[in-house]
Amino acid sequence: MGSGHDVEKDRQSKEVKWFLARHQAPPVLLLPNAWDAVSARIFAAAGFDSLATTSAGVAWALGYPDGEIAPWEEVVAATAHIVRAARVPVTADIERGYGETPDAVGRHIAEIIRTGVVGVNLEDSHAGAIRSVEDAAERVRAARKAAHKKGVPIVINARCDIFHLEYGEESVRFIATVDRCKTYLAAGANCVYPFGLRDPGLIAAFVKAIGAPVNITGRPGMPDAAEFEQMGVARITIASAPTLVTMDAIRKLAAGLHSTGGFEPLSNSFHHPDAQKLFQMKG
Repeated sequence: MGSGHDVEKDRQSKEVKWFLARHQAPPVLLLPNAWDAVSARIFAAAGFDSLATTSAGVAWALGYPDGEIAPWEEVVAATAHIVRAARVPVTADIERGYGETPDAVGRHIAEIIRTGVVGVNLEDSHAGAIRSVEDAAERVRAARKAAHKKGVPIVINARCDIFHLEYGEESVRFIATVDRCKTYLAAGANCVYPFGLRDPGLIAAFVKAIGAPVNITGRPGMPDAAEFEQMGVARITIASAPTLVTMDAIRKLAAGLHSTGGFEPLSNSFHHPDAQKLFQMKG
C-alpha cells in the first residue's frame, strides 16, 4: 500500500480523468462558479457533479478587488476550503496564473494542484491588454509541464479575451480568437474559452472551427444549456454571476434593515438545522 499522499494523488488523478471525459459533449458540462465553502456546498447539494471557482467572487469574499489583487497564498487557501466543502471535483479560476513569467505560472500550478483541484483557467490578457500569442502559449505550456511533473494531468481551460476586451477590429476578432485558441490547444490546453463571445451564431461557428472542447459563459438572454449542447458546446460556466446575485440579495436586506429597523426582511425558508444538515451531507 502506498503512502497517504500517493493515495490522495491517485484519487485526484482519477477525478481529473473523469472531469476531462465530461468535456466530451453531450451531455454538456454545466459548471456553477462557487466563491466560498457555503456556495460550493449549496451547488453540490443541488446535484451538480462538479464546480468551478470564480476569481472575482473569491477575491471579493477575501476582501479584495478582482484582478490578481488578493494575495496568492490566500487564494490557494480559499480554493482548498472550496474543494473540501464541495466534495465534488473543482476547477480553479486563477486568472493569469499570478505569475509574471511562465516559470512563475508553473510554480503556482504546482501549488494549486495541492489543493485537490482537477483543473484551472488561464487568461491571455494582462492589465487590459492581450498578451502576444507566443507569450500566452508559453504560459499554457508551462502549466502543462508543471502538471505533468506533479503527476496530476489537470484540465487546462485556456481563456481568450479578445471578445471580452473588444481587442482589434471587429471584423477579425473571430478568426483571431480561433487562431489563438488552436495555438493554446497545441500548447497543452484541453478546452478553450472565448470569453465575451455571446452571439449564438458565432458560438456555433466557433465550436465547429475549433474541433475541440469549448467553454462558453451563460448569461441572461442567451440560449439555455440544452440549446448550447445541440451546438456542440462542451462546457458552460457562469463566472461571477451567482456571487453578484447573492451580493444583490444581501444589499437589499441590508438596506431594508437599516432604513426600517424592522425584521421582516430576515424571513426565509432556510434555517439553522438546514444549514447544519447541508454540511453533514456526504458528497
